[in-house]
Amino acid sequence: MGTAAATRGPLVVWAATRAVLLLCVFKVIAVPGPDVTVDVSVIYRGWYEVLRTGVFPVDDVTWQYPPAAALAMLSPALLPALEYATAFFLLVLVCDAVVAALLAYAGGRPGGRAAGLWVWVAGVPLLGPTVYARYDLMVTAVAVAALLAGVRHPRAMGALAAFGALLKVWPALVLAGTARGRATRRAWTAAAVVAAVLAGGFALAMPGAFTFLTAQRDRGTEIESLGGLVFHVARQFGWSGWIELTYGSMEFLGPHVPLVSNLALALSAVAFGWLLVWRLRARDFAVRTPADAAFTAVLLFTTTSRVISPQYLVWLVGLAAVCLVFRGSTMTLPAVLVVAASGVTLLEFPVGFAHVVASDAHGVALLVVRNGLLVAATLTAARRLWTSTVPRRGRPAAAAVPPSAADPVAGPAADPDGDGEGQARPSRSRT
Repeated sequence: MGTAAATRGPLVVWAATRAVLLLCVFKVIAVPGPDVTVDVSVIYRGWYEVLRTGVFPVDDVTWQYPPAAALAMLSPALLPALEYATAFFLLVLVCDAVVAALLAYAGGRPGGRAAGLWVWVAGVPLLGPTVYARYDLMVTAVAVAALLAGVRHPRAMGALAAFGALLKVWPALVLAGTARGRATRRAWTAAAVVAAVLAGGFALAMPGAFTFLTAQRDRGTEIESLGGLVFHVARQFGWSGWIELTYGSMEFLGPHVPLVSNLALALSAVAFGWLLVWRLRARDFAVRTPADAAFTAVLLFTTTSRVISPQYLVWLVGLAAVCLVFRGSTMTLPAVLVVAASGVTLLEFPVGFAHVVASDAHGVALLVVRNGLLVAATLTAARRLWTSTVPRRGRPAAAAVPPSAADPVAGPAADPDGDGEGQARPSRSRT
């Protein structure tokens, strides 16, 4: 009864807010700003027509996705009686429901928390209709499933992470925090095998499977990114550059843009370096550590990216939700900051996008607040991940304790194969 009562409230709110999202994408409720459904009804539909012939849209520079993204674009064929966009929106709703169900189940286990479900229930609608008009929620569902499956089955985690990576690359980061030893070997081996099989299959079956790599390499600085703020401010002082729709997003073009784009890549390299050092020095792996590490890693690479599209926030909301399922997660404050950033993102796009394109005071203020919240979330998450897993000098790593004592949500699930070793060797955190 207690578990049912704890999930009843958020699930009622989920149903109400998702009904509003559907009304928005079906244009019963008008949302100010650009029509966010065009990507589905025009661009995705166009790709669908090409993909169904057995080839990738290699002549379209806006196709910048790994090969398994074709499955998302082709998925409306599962509902042949419906118009393409209608079927797509309903399939995204199904994925949304799956994530909510997974979080409700995990949070309802002994020692679990409903906080993770609440993050998902609240964070997704704060992004507005854009979240249902892109395929990123589908990808997030795979990443959430990978992290929750990894508590019991490292191999399943690796397989799902590989599939997610071939959908949109970033889900590979869910493997960043797997516990040292057998769990890591199982998860990473499964990921390598599944990735090789799927990638090889796409390469053999559909020409142009990996042309997306060139398009991603050539992208510049998008106007909503952290680096884009440099040029929003520079425009106030007579900078001679301009904004243009390039590679499917609004980017800055003109003097010094390549420099800022390269600096963003350098920051991403620094982020990767920090993540590698953390991985080498971390010792105190708890059941919650993979979720905390995945959330931190995706924050690092999202914030430093040359592109921060509005739909990227759903990645962070999903990972934050998984973190808060586990008792003892250190990611409560970063999760709150991400949810707040999601609300500001709706104000920035689509509601205030004209102000962003104009680089006026209103648009710049929205970007400063949104990106500032993401930077704060990133730095806070990185610090908390480090202090909760890396032993201080002169102090040994925390002693391992039984899963039921360290993290009751895992319980017997910490022993995935009945051999005494699971996803993590839970330990007490010092945070």
